[in-house]
Amino acid sequence: MAKLIPAAERIIRARAFIQQARDLPIPADTEGGRNSFSYIAGVKDYLRQARDMVKFISQTAGVSAEMKEEVKKVYQEAEQADEEILR
Repeated sequence: MAKLIPAAERIIRARAFIQQARDLPIPADTEGGRNSFSYIAGVKDYLRQARDMVKFISQTAGVSAEMKEEVKKVYQEAEQADEEILR
């Protein structure tokens, strides 16, 4: 059976995924660079994993208001990273 990950650890891991998306190297080839499908897919995958990591925290019973606010910040960080990296 899968081990449950505490909410605080999920937020830390989500932020790590966002950072991995930012750190993903831009392909140096002349066929696309930043517009390369594999690069875009890699960035989108890391950001999806970040969102999935915190998706259900705010719906869990017993979660504090501060934790719910952190979840909102993670979503905002993921959206901001998406715009900064791919646009």
